[in-house]
Amino acid sequence: MASQPSLQVDTTYRQIIKLALPISFAMLIPQFNFVTTNVFLGHYNQESLAIAGITGVYYLIFAMIGFGLNNGLQALIARRAGENRPEEIGKIFSQGIYIACAIAAISVLLTFTLAPSILRQVIRSSDMAEKAVNFLKIRIWGLIFLYIYQMRNALLVGTNQSKYLVYGTLAEAITNIIFDYSFIFGHFGFPELGLNGAALASIIAEFMGMFVIFLVIWRKGISKRFALFNHFRWNAPIVKQILSISTPLIFQLAVSLISWEFFYILVEHHGQEALAISNIMRNIFGIVGCISWSFAATTAAMVSNVIGQGKHEKVQPLILKIISITTTASIVICVILNLFPEVLLSVFAQDESFNQHAIPVIRVVTFAMVLMSFGTVWLNAVTGTGNSRVTFLIEFVTITLYSVYIWLVLEKFFLPITYGWMSEWLYWISLFTFSYLYIRSGKWKTKVI
Repeated sequence: MASQPSLQVDTTYRQIIKLALPISFAMLIPQFNFVTTNVFLGHYNQESLAIAGITGVYYLIFAMIGFGLNNGLQALIARRAGENRPEEIGKIFSQGIYIACAIAAISVLLTFTLAPSILRQVIRSSDMAEKAVNFLKIRIWGLIFLYIYQMRNALLVGTNQSKYLVYGTLAEAITNIIFDYSFIFGHFGFPELGLNGAALASIIAEFMGMFVIFLVIWRKGISKRFALFNHFRWNAPIVKQILSISTPLIFQLAVSLISWEFFYILVEHHGQEALAISNIMRNIFGIVGCISWSFAATTAAMVSNVIGQGKHEKVQPLILKIISITTTASIVICVILNLFPEVLLSVFAQDESFNQHAIPVIRVVTFAMVLMSFGTVWLNAVTGTGNSRVTFLIEFVTITLYSVYIWLVLEKFFLPITYGWMSEWLYWISLFTFSYLYIRSGKWKTKVI
């Protein structure tokens, strides 16, 4: 056991970067996969690129539900790591698998029963609606692989071993590119499946990522150290504890992504080009956001770990250190994107008129990325304290403001989508303000998980 890495973290810049960089890479690869798929679809036809905007956000809603479960598990695992109680980590992990499988089954059921009717009602183009429904009936089956795959984040990040994340993400990326190219266009002897081919490729990629990362966990002795597969008997008290932390986070992320689906539905009312532009903006947001999100995940894990060590006084200095890194990186990237927007847009193979309409939206989105770089860190600090109900309340209030704004701007006054994307400014400023006030209040110091 002496040769094993320490479960407790310190709050140095070196520790922050050591934990965050592999997480960033692990988050970047799925975003890269999403961008690659959209690049292929953009070359296939603009309609497929537009449909991918709505279907992508729909799937992301369910993916983020799993991510909420993952965040709750991560907070619990990191707290037990900070308390130096490795024997509890395997119990938490195994019960999390039960919960993930149940959520995945419910998600598949909803996609086959309720989603088709809803999408046919809200998407004005009946042809696009049918293609979106057919896509999702294939795509949703990858959810179970994704959920179990996501749980490796909770385990590896929560136990200060994020460096192993890269193996699964690389396997997923390579698989996704190969099968996207094969299935969408019909290469290497496969039939040309177009949009549905992208769905099949994503499922295979998620399975491969899950398989490889669990192979790594086994080969590195991590499963043995924490007895991951020795506690599969149903444990009601631990399940209740996981759900107590994770349920508010699941609802938080679900509400957030449902509002984003609402945004894309309103954008679809502005036409196919507006929807395609917004889909590209989501690609940009996802790629650049990986830096902020990875450090935000690091924040949640480190805050929980430090509290587990009883070092409450180090929490706010830790947050400020992380923000100094994320904000600097975001500013640099966003300046580059604003200097060379045409280069970025050329990747998606659209015409000059399309690019000219997209550039103003890029200006708005890049400023939102800077706001996100510190807003998401403060929100995840709240998650790290274990008070996930406060996290949900902050998200709920913010999403209410966001939804009212986009409805007024995009539907009632029917303003250009550039103004609609300014909703991201409102969203991240609100999240930052409420999260900052809670951490500064010190009320989290009495929370026990």
